[in-house]
Amino acid sequence: MAKTKSAFKTLKIAYEDIERKIVKDDKIVQDIIPVDLQKKIVKQVDEEYEFAYPFNEAKRLIQLARLKLYNNQRRDPAAVGDPLLFTVFNTVHAALYDDRLMANWEGRGGEGDEDVEENLNALSSYDYDIMLKSEIDYEWNWDAEFFGRSLLLMMDFNRKEGVMAPMPEVIDAGGWIRDPRATSVNGNNARGIGAMRFGGYEIGMTYWEMKNHKAFFNIQALRKDKEIKSLMDKAREARDTAQGRENYPPKEEALSKFGNYEFKLLNWFTTIKGKKYLVTLGNRRSTLVRLIPLERYGRWPIIDRALYPLAKDWDGVSIPDLVEDKQRARSLLINLGLKAEKVADSPQYLFDQTRIKNKNDLNFRFNKFIAVDGRVDNAIVPMQKANDHRYSNIILEILDAASQRATATPEIQQGIQPSKERTLGELELVSSKVDTRYSMNAKIYGWSERRFWQLWYTLYKIHFKKKIDEKIVRIQGATAPLWRPLLRDNIIAIVDPDVKIESKVISEAKRQREQQSFASFAEFALQDPENNRRYIQKKLAKLNGMTKEEIDMAFPPTINEIQAEEENELLNLNKLPVINVQDDHRVHISIHSKANQKAKTMAHVRSHKKMMLIRRDRPELFPSEEQPSFGAKGKETGGNQPAPAPPTK
Repeated sequence: MAKTKSAFKTLKIAYEDIERKIVKDDKIVQDIIPVDLQKKIVKQVDEEYEFAYPFNEAKRLIQLARLKLYNNQRRDPAAVGDPLLFTVFNTVHAALYDDRLMANWEGRGGEGDEDVEENLNALSSYDYDIMLKSEIDYEWNWDAEFFGRSLLLMMDFNRKEGVMAPMPEVIDAGGWIRDPRATSVNGNNARGIGAMRFGGYEIGMTYWEMKNHKAFFNIQALRKDKEIKSLMDKAREARDTAQGRENYPPKEEALSKFGNYEFKLLNWFTTIKGKKYLVTLGNRRSTLVRLIPLERYGRWPIIDRALYPLAKDWDGVSIPDLVEDKQRARSLLINLGLKAEKVADSPQYLFDQTRIKNKNDLNFRFNKFIAVDGRVDNAIVPMQKANDHRYSNIILEILDAASQRATATPEIQQGIQPSKERTLGELELVSSKVDTRYSMNAKIYGWSERRFWQLWYTLYKIHFKKKIDEKIVRIQGATAPLWRPLLRDNIIAIVDPDVKIESKVISEAKRQREQQSFASFAEFALQDPENNRRYIQKKLAKLNGMTKEEIDMAFPPTINEIQAEEENELLNLNKLPVINVQDDHRVHISIHSKANQKAKTMAHVRSHKKMMLIRRDRPELFPSEEQPSFGAKGKETGGNQPAPAPPTK
């Protein structure tokens, strides 16, 4: 037991070296993870896998089979496929993908975090492109909408020059199996209730990909041994079948082991002796090839996203769950209708064989004469057939309407003219209700988006080294792009900041409402010279979409604002600045509200207030001064140009 605990302690220490590629493969195997410990880990993972596999398999195969409904390239050439699932799916997918979720960082540690906030907002915006987040979001959303829940792994950090950012990866939801007890990856509340105990998926890697990747070992022991129950192969086969391709994995065995042969490996997240690990196994889950501690992430470094989640349930509801049966029924009716029309266009006839002796005479030929005994009329008559399809059309309409109601995708949302005439008021009402349904989905996606950026920040805390690493980010300035170098102290706060996620559409609508409301207030508030005109004007500029840099250029800081900001630095160090009799005390009090609210800060603010009272009550003590104001009409605010003093008592 002591040896096992020592091995895990050594592994935790050595992992930092593994990342820097100091420890060699054989050293890891011999000194860090003893053989008996490897066997115990392999045994535990195999037991968990065999327990989880049958629970997940039935649902997983159903979901993979639905790929043929989305785009079946192997259907009967004579049949017609109905694109109901494709149409509804892409209507929802396009709406949610277009409504980008935006991250906004807010510090929790006082005034010193304002710069960290600004740097994190600039860094997250810059990393959005570096991480290819727009492409990641497409896959992440697609899997959530098709499989009900999708997973994103983010534990790698690319330290290459010019990158220096986390590298997220969408896990194939069609190849994932998990703890049957789990309701989500990390639980449904702050206590983590319902979090998975274990779960994993297959990956494929060549010998040289493992050789060049950090932390892999035992790769010489890997065999060309096809996994019978391969999760990845089944997912690939389902996609190949839907796309009309030949399934290639069976022919993989012809490739060289030390060339580009793809080894099937199992990535398994599990808890060993109370600690979280990523375990990678090869040779049909019999050989340990990687073991990575995950404790420093705090939780599983996986973020799950759901479209229509059910309370206390992992799978939730997907779009194919709602549309599959309706598409199958529509396809059946459409193809039956086509067959009926073909029968109608190829009529059958009844003929009197006592009057037409030779059946070959019925074969078609131009300018042909057929001998008939007796009268010509009624020698041949068409066979009467039923051709009433009105019920089929009604059923098709019902199925289409049902899918539209279930997924909030009416015809107008799909970009087509409604089949029934609607008034403008009715169309606007439908559109508003659709937006309500989609805004709920956007808010649900916001849960996972917030966890994504929290994990992004955690990866910087783990990997961005103090006095070693520097990252230069491009930000859009008021006049031209700017390049800003960032060190660890510029982005990592003493207290972890909050990140708020807002839908682009909802955020813009909210800003416009606030702008209209505040503009009405500002119209009469600016008429009073005693009001803080400068604050009101800055607020209007912000609500009109101007950036902080643009606002600072339009409203450069006054002498009193600059002086008060410098005094804040002293107050944060618990030092009392000297108050100048010519200070604009109201400006100082406003700026000092941003300083750490310590005893000396409060005392300094009280001194400013006292000076204001003395100036009001004893103006004779200030014979050469005029009372500053926040903005008398025609004067510069903030104390640069003092406004006329108020009447003395």
